[in-house]
Amino acid sequence: MIAAQEEYERTMAYAEVAFHQLKSFRQSPVPRNYEIWYVYATGHNADLNKIINETLARSGKLTEADLDQIYDAYLSHGRTNDRIDKIGARVVAEIEDVMSLIGDALGLTSSFGSNLDNANQILSLASDREQVLAVVERLVASTRQMQQANRALEHRLSTSKIEITNLQQNLEAIRAESLTDALTGLGNRKHFDRAVDEAIRQALAQSEPLSLLMIDIDHFKNFNDTYGHLTGDQVLRLVGMSLKQTIKGQDIMARYGGEEFAVVLPNTTLRHAVGVAENIRRTVTSKELKKKSTGEILGRVTISIGVSSLRPDEDMDSLIERADGCLYAAKRNGRNRVICETDREYLSEIRINVA
Repeated sequence: MIAAQEEYERTMAYAEVAFHQLKSFRQSPVPRNYEIWYVYATGHNADLNKIINETLARSGKLTEADLDQIYDAYLSHGRTNDRIDKIGARVVAEIEDVMSLIGDALGLTSSFGSNLDNANQILSLASDREQVLAVVERLVASTRQMQQANRALEHRLSTSKIEITNLQQNLEAIRAESLTDALTGLGNRKHFDRAVDEAIRQALAQSEPLSLLMIDIDHFKNFNDTYGHLTGDQVLRLVGMSLKQTIKGQDIMARYGGEEFAVVLPNTTLRHAVGVAENIRRTVTSKELKKKSTGEILGRVTISIGVSSLRPDEDMDSLIERADGCLYAAKRNGRNRVICETDREYLSEIRINVA
């Protein structure tokens, strides 16, 4: 319940920023414009924020043409499907070209076979040297034609193999892009949902431990309100970089949403997961935040972390719910700390809520 309230307040804060921007620039509050400014407020799309900031710095406003271009380039839900469709069309065209060439080669092969049969009949009836030479010359010409066709087909197949390999790599890049948070380079929520579901399935099947960390940046809204969204983006990147430095191997990192991150730790007990969480917290706290434009030291970023461990026959939702509960217990007990599901701060809250 508390987690839901926190999420509601965070969402409303983003909405307030979006409406403020619409009002400031005298833009119609249509769904397209609202979505652009809402995503801008969350900081989820670094490229969108960058182009908006650059456009505002250059001209001081966003025209309808600017908004159309930004939406189509960074938010249009059909973009990925369009790119996949284009690649699919190129694969089909490539296959059609190769099949056409193979058809031509088969025609030549059939013609060459007929020429051999005719040559055999003529040679069996040949009575002089000129007739034999004429047959041989026709066979040599047919053979050269076949060799040329085979070389062309071999070259086309080789080229086609390279082209299709490149298209496969493009598809893989699109897939990776669809699962990656552009701002931090970590997995996004879609990636997290898939990965944690599979990790839980494997852990339960193999009777192995699994732990989950839910991480939230302390006072993140204050960074945005005080220093602006660019600094807020910098804070998010700092935490993402700290996770990459700390988490290794099969562990799964993701930006869960807004200023919240998640880490799945397969084959890791609760006690060891708490140690990992403390290491992450110390790594983040050890870094000074500096404003890029002025070099001003803005202080240190701190995070709160909740830790839960998978129970037998448990699903993803309840594992996340417990980690979230621990996270908000850490928030209410002073922030900049790690609390797990066996700590008294979390257990006391459960008893209060039950009572």
